[in-house]
Amino acid sequence: MIRMVARLLRVLNSESNPSQISLAVVLAMVAGFTPFASLHNLVVFFLVLVLRVNLSGFILAFIFFSALSFALDPVFHHLGLALLTAGALEGLWTTMYDSTLWRLERFNNSVLMGSLVFSLAAAAPLFIVSNLLIRKYRENILAYVRRSHVMQAFKATKLYRVYSSYSELRY
Repeated sequence: MIRMVARLLRVLNSESNPSQISLAVVLAMVAGFTPFASLHNLVVFFLVLVLRVNLSGFILAFIFFSALSFALDPVFHHLGLALLTAGALEGLWTTMYDSTLWRLERFNNSVLMGSLVFSLAAAAPLFIVSNLLIRKYRENILAYVRRSHVMQAFKATKLYRVYSSYSELRY
């Protein structure tokens, strides 16, 4: 747990562009909320490797969203079930199911459909909000935290020693 907090602080305090971290969080949300063995997750992992995203941020956010998905599975199920049983979309689902590619995606799973639609709908707002929060954190909070008495006391703890040892390994 201490290492995870140290990694989170390292990502937030790094010189990475906030957009790289925000994109990592968005991709991690899509991969974390949806079932792991899905075709679209291959695309997400390919994008993580090809695009310049913060890999540590992706891993930490993936762990967070994977854990959160268990609590949200009933919501995803109801959303996916509503979409899959909507009469207006019946022709679309039939056409998609007749295609091998969509059958491999297993879109007819209500949890997968609900979590994918939810993730795609939340992607743009999450990117904007996380980008804004990271920028505000770096502009306002980080400078204040570094000068505070709490930080001076924190530098004497084991958590800070673990954090600083990770910092030294990187360079």
